[in-house]
Amino acid sequence: MLIPVAVVTLVITAVFGIIIAFVVLKKRKEGKLRETNYQAFFVMGICFLGLGIVFTTTINPGFFGFAILGLAYMSIGLANRDKWQKKKN
Repeated sequence: MLIPVAVVTLVITAVFGIIIAFVVLKKRKEGKLRETNYQAFFVMGICFLGLGIVFTTTINPGFFGFAILGLAYMSIGLANRDKWQKKKN
């Protein structure tokens, strides 16, 4: 009897999610959790938006998700623009 690939994928994803949750909770308790770099979210959003537009028009409309992800990252970065880190000289 073979186990379906979807079930195996779901179990592996759940295990990784639990491990990541434990690591984050441990770092939060120790106070070692760093502040989020929202400027990096904005830059990643620009990259994903461009990638999504190019891949959607040239390869397959299924890559439209990259453009949506880019818009989401850009909006997260812009919404927290006041928290962008200043460049250190």
